Amino acid sequence: MSILIVGEKPSVSRAISAVVGASSAHKGYTEGNGYIVSWCVGHLVGLKFPNDYGNGWEQKWSFSQLPMIPDSWLFHVTDSTKAQYDLLKNLMNKDEVTEIICATDADREGECIFRYVYNMARCRKPVKRLWVSSLEESAIRKALSIMKPMSAYDNLFNAGYARARADWLVGMNGSRLFSVRYGGKLNIGRVQTPTLAMIVQRDTEVNGFVKQKYFTADLNCGAFTLSSARIDDEKSADALVSACDGCTVTISSVKREVKTDKAPKLYDLTTLQREANKAFGYTAQQTLDYTQSLYEGKLVTYPRTDSQYLSDDMAQTAFDVAKLCDTYFGFGISHIPDIKKVINNSKVSGHHAIIPTSGISTADLSSLPTGEKNILTLIATKLICATAPAHKYEAVKLTGICNGTEFTATGRTVLDMGWKAYAKQTDKKNDEKSLPAVSEGQTFTAAASKGEHFTSPPKPYTEDTLLSAMERAGNEDYDEETEKKGLGTPATRAATIESLVKNGYVERVGKQLRATDRGKELVKVVPDEVKSAKLTAEWESKLQQIEHGSLPEAVFMSGIQHFIADMCRKYGSVDKSASLSDGGNEPVGKCPKCGADVVKGKFGWYCKGKCGMNIVKVYGVSLSDAQVKGLLDGKSTSYTSKGKKTIVCPEIVENPYNGKMYYQWKTERGK
Repeated sequence: MSILIVGEKPSVSRAISAVVGASSAHKGYTEGNGYIVSWCVGHLVGLKFPNDYGNGWEQKWSFSQLPMIPDSWLFHVTDSTKAQYDLLKNLMNKDEVTEIICATDADREGECIFRYVYNMARCRKPVKRLWVSSLEESAIRKALSIMKPMSAYDNLFNAGYARARADWLVGMNGSRLFSVRYGGKLNIGRVQTPTLAMIVQRDTEVNGFVKQKYFTADLNCGAFTLSSARIDDEKSADALVSACDGCTVTISSVKREVKTDKAPKLYDLTTLQREANKAFGYTAQQTLDYTQSLYEGKLVTYPRTDSQYLSDDMAQTAFDVAKLCDTYFGFGISHIPDIKKVINNSKVSGHHAIIPTSGISTADLSSLPTGEKNILTLIATKLICATAPAHKYEAVKLTGICNGTEFTATGRTVLDMGWKAYAKQTDKKNDEKSLPAVSEGQTFTAAASKGEHFTSPPKPYTEDTLLSAMERAGNEDYDEETEKKGLGTPATRAATIESLVKNGYVERVGKQLRATDRGKELVKVVPDEVKSAKLTAEWESKLQQIEHGSLPEAVFMSGIQHFIADMCRKYGSVDKSASLSDGGNEPVGKCPKCGADVVKGKFGWYCKGKCGMNIVKVYGVSLSDAQVKGLLDGKSTSYTSKGKKTIVCPEIVENPYNGKMYYQWKTERGK
């Protein structure tokens, strides 16, 4: 008899295999000591696309198809990983396998990855859940000893499954609805479109900003300078400067106050992504990839977390790891790490904050790739800073009177560097100089001058500031104690940004994220409810409620379905008042299958009628622009590949494959 363990990736499963003694390697799994350990490769099974349902949804897009709300949801096996699915299905249903352990990533998506396969394989064997935040041997052994039945995580699966169906309903219906309404292909996403709307809004504010000039009267008192309040009128500023130049300034007030900057919290994924972008220019996806690799290398804990605290059972581990960080990263700390600062059970739900593991003591850290080394250093630094003393300083504010007008100066003197002695980044806004010892009633002779200043424009989004905005979306409606809201989750925000870039709605300009003309057009034509950050944040809040068992998923899904049905009724007609530019390209011909215009998009030439005609590649070879234009004009073309000549004719033929009908150019292949 054997126990089957299913991980999410081969690398994770190898770590588990080493712990349980499954050392005999086979294609797609390992075996030994009463265990079989295999893995998924991401999503092996997913929701079917509309074209696979029938119902007329496979036809040319039209309003009559909408809303598309399946009576029952159908799944399909991903073509590229079908072999691994078949292997898992056979292992799950193997007679000798009496029990299964789900060891996919311990989050919503990991739960769905396993259960989709389990359900598709029609397996009914008992399942236990391995919930682990570190791939160290000790952590895996502990997790194996305290496993719960899969049913204990039903709410987690319900939330993930509801999220997948909501994304399908909003994305599939919204994309077809507004593409038909405006006569151009649009990609609508439940999280993607509101995120794009925020970028477009910020770009509008940046581009429309008109800087304003203002002035101050500045009094040089030798060792320090006092400044007036903002003055908008230059003549008034000149008059004040003239009135004060060479006059006596009397110090009317000296306020000194000792202040502290508390140590920062540990990293959750979003905060790590933000600071890595700020420090190294890494995209959110790059940071996630580097951190995932470190996790699989047993050097950091699980990355896809939204907590910045540890649970109390980790106190000793965290203390030991902090001392290891000091040793192996050379911080030279002079304090005893105060672990109590980072412990809060109430702020840890699925996973605790990201910290290094004890694996850093045995790994060759110098051999790590640069990206991983930088991320590991950030995580180690954050643990040192978070458990260090507070930063203390004396804040000073001087107020002086000259000719009846108040002038002020501020400064600070550091009393104890505290955690900032170890921080890799400094806070420039707090980089004030210290002021000399001055007492009330003391007088100085002022040398007055006029200071010229300009109002600052809002800054375009970077991945740092966009991630922060996504995290905060909708938060103004909740108090501080409410669980985090926002657009998406820490695990999905990077993919959302990458999707916007891939689809041509956003482009990276250095560190900046700027909306393209295509992105601006989409936001311009879709209605407010589709691009509402607040609405999407409310949906995310409800998904969290499903996860915690306080909201039935059926109630959430009913609300999404009503939203889609109302949207399709409201916008189910052609709107000629707005048009899409198709990237600024004019049609170059008519599709030989349906007669619709053919234009050039980001990934090649395509038919605006969406009839399924492939007008770009022939046997995997991309045709040139001139060849495509010639075919659309009724002229044959040809190319030679691997010693064979292929003649491409302007007629089209049907090509049934894998249960679907494809359309392509008629070809004649020579020897």
